Amino acid sequence: MASGYFNNDDAPVNQNPQAKGLLGSGWRPLSRHFDWGFFLHILSNDSWQLTQKGLAVASDLADAMGRNEYTWWANILNVFSENTRYKVEEFWNYVTPEPLAPNYRCKDALNTETPIAQTVSRDSIPIDYLLNRLQEITVLKILDLLERPDIITQYYMERYYYYPVARFTNWDRLETLGTIYAYWSKHEVWLQVDSYEKGRKHYSLMGNNLAPLINKATYNLAVMLSGYKSRVGQIHSQFSIRSFPADIQSFTDKIQQAVLDQNQLAVLVHGEPGTGKTAWTQAVAKEILMPLGYVIFILDHDAVENFVPPTYLERICLIINEADNLAQNRASEAAQYNTKTEHILSLLDGTLYQSVIEEGGIQAEQKLVVLMTCNTTERLDPAVLRKGRIDFIYEFAHRFV
Repeated sequence: MASGYFNNDDAPVNQNPQAKGLLGSGWRPLSRHFDWGFFLHILSNDSWQLTQKGLAVASDLADAMGRNEYTWWANILNVFSENTRYKVEEFWNYVTPEPLAPNYRCKDALNTETPIAQTVSRDSIPIDYLLNRLQEITVLKILDLLERPDIITQYYMERYYYYPVARFTNWDRLETLGTIYAYWSKHEVWLQVDSYEKGRKHYSLMGNNLAPLINKATYNLAVMLSGYKSRVGQIHSQFSIRSFPADIQSFTDKIQQAVLDQNQLAVLVHGEPGTGKTAWTQAVAKEILMPLGYVIFILDHDAVENFVPPTYLERICLIINEADNLAQNRASEAAQYNTKTEHILSLLDGTLYQSVIEEGGIQAEQKLVVLMTCNTTERLDPAVLRKGRIDFIYEFAHRFV
């Protein structure tokens, strides 16, 4: 027996114009099938409610068949009336299991709204927009990696519909009036899609281990937070590591080994302008960190003060240029009017983002590499240079062309 689809006024759903829109766009009513295991569970745990509902529906059928003022064939037709069908369907929905739905107790969850609205003023760096944009890109890339789900359902007007997966092309083309659910059994991943006004949608991915998918989706991604040049893209380097002087190449080899050995690494390179410090950080990010799955964040002055590493990423690299203008000696008057020094110190210590971590969360295993450049170490706060905060300090002395 298939379940029916009615609205709250006991009218068939297919008389609702919006429901017709769902049917017209390819959605089909989802039938609920009898399951002996589920029925026996109700019988053993809720027998009184089952008896009440069973007697109620039997009474409704008796009333429909026992009208003396109508002929027998009219009474049979009355069994199929909207009201009687609704009562029968209500009982059927009670004794049959609901369609599969997401497990909201999954260990990992990642969500985004799309499209992301950008609100940027001249007084602020769009750091929230860029981080939300990165999360949106990550979720959409994961959906591309997952490809076609095993099942797609939609809950609307208290009824379930399903979409034939063979006809599925992409998520933007699905008519969304209620809440869409999708499941990939291979990855044990659920997707929930909720629709908002003006075509906006909210995507929620749930699973017990989203990390491999996130790592694949964020491969070769970089975020630049620098005034009006802020963007999400791919890391680019004009020069290769082997184009640097031999001493810098040797230093780079040590950094590469430390990246492999340590969960947290901080590197400071200093030297006069034109010695290739910034170009070196980009080359390290491109040739060493990106292949290892690090997401690169290039931060300017304002971004440093407000940046918190995203908790869903396993490997993060921060590139902070002109650190001597950011982490200034707090004894100086200039440094007393900002909190950039404290923020950089908390990033180096890990106290900013690892003071409180979720049980079994990805933060406990998160790897962080901080690459900083400066012209001179004289203006840096002594606390930055203290042993245990900076793992490697190196001076670039050669003019780099």
